[in-house]
Amino acid sequence: MKAFHVGRLSGLQIKVLPLAFFGTLILWIGFSVVSFYGIRIAFSESVLLGFIAALLHWTFELVHGLGHAIASKQTGYPMTGITLGALAIFALTVYPSDEPELPPSIHIRRALGGPIINGLLSIAFFLLLPLWRGNWYWLGMFALFENLFVYTLQVFLPLSFNDGGTIWRNLRRKSLTPNPK
Repeated sequence: MKAFHVGRLSGLQIKVLPLAFFGTLILWIGFSVVSFYGIRIAFSESVLLGFIAALLHWTFELVHGLGHAIASKQTGYPMTGITLGALAIFALTVYPSDEPELPPSIHIRRALGGPIINGLLSIAFFLLLPLWRGNWYWLGMFALFENLFVYTLQVFLPLSFNDGGTIWRNLRRKSLTPNPK
């Protein structure tokens, strides 16, 4: 699928895959259904809160990518972009195609950038949660839990496509690499 360029953010090319629109629709419907049937919020407000939650999801994806961008810039091997819509609801970090083979420590530092920034957001949402009133409280809970579980704690779940997998792969690579004296 061909991604289309939507602009730049902090020097990064932002692209969107067409699948992201389908993902947004699925998220919107899913969040609306949960708030209507699960939390018992009025239908019209559920649709609104579901839409805002879907937009917040993409905002958190961008923030996560910016965390990786900050960390990668600090390593001296910066990212070039972020592509939204991988697996319909996730984003990909884009690095130069001609990037040299990097040591495991660089990959680990770059992989930690996203979870660290979302961990800080989780703390902020936790501290601000008492200020959210009425049904908007549930939107604050969503923001807290998505940042905490989807973007921060996933670092401890080594899957092939997430930060935890990158860290685990490179920790293993690091332990297998002979130590020069």
